Amino acid sequence: MFISLEGIEGCGKTTQLEYLSAFLDGTGRAYVVTREPGGTAIGEKIRSILLDPASRELVPKAELLLYMADRAQHIESLIRPRLAEGKIVVCDRYFDATVVYQGIARGLDAAFIRDIHRIILDDLKPDITLLLDLPPRIGLARAWQELNNGSRSDSESRFEEEAISFHEKVRAGYLELAGLEPERFEIIDATRPLDEVQADIRNVLSAVLDSL
Repeated sequence: MFISLEGIEGCGKTTQLEYLSAFLDGTGRAYVVTREPGGTAIGEKIRSILLDPASRELVPKAELLLYMADRAQHIESLIRPRLAEGKIVVCDRYFDATVVYQGIARGLDAAFIRDIHRIILDDLKPDITLLLDLPPRIGLARAWQELNNGSRSDSESRFEEEAISFHEKVRAGYLELAGLEPERFEIIDATRPLDEVQADIRNVLSAVLDSL
């Protein structure tokens, strides 16, 4: 099974990944947690370029191709092998993030991005995508609080430095994708207390795992 977590900056993915890992530990199922960009040694080098605020002059097309290169390496060296072993793969961001950030928010052709994914990456999609949804102003406030208090590195703040209008496009894009594939997406209200968000994730995953 392939599970992805998506959402705008500051939506709480890192915190919920920790909870999700604890939940899967309790089920006794074999799993691996990974992320994009990154997830592999080569991917981490690409990540350092993509998220570095010093890369602010990176043009959208170059940004897109770097994400796709990261994903090609990630799929072939980690995701597919772990799925073939029968493990659950949990990924912090995946293809939907590229459609939303580089396609909808950056203005690149979303159909072209999907074509690349289908032709080069064999259209591998998650079985379930948890979308942690909240207004951009709330998410960015959370993200900057973490950056300012040192709980997150400011070497990965390039997207937080984007204008609020960019993040509004990202959120709208995610909700649009969720509406197109309601059988895959589960929208979770991330404005609520942590325990309520965790309960939603637990209920969704319990139902999915029970169906296996």
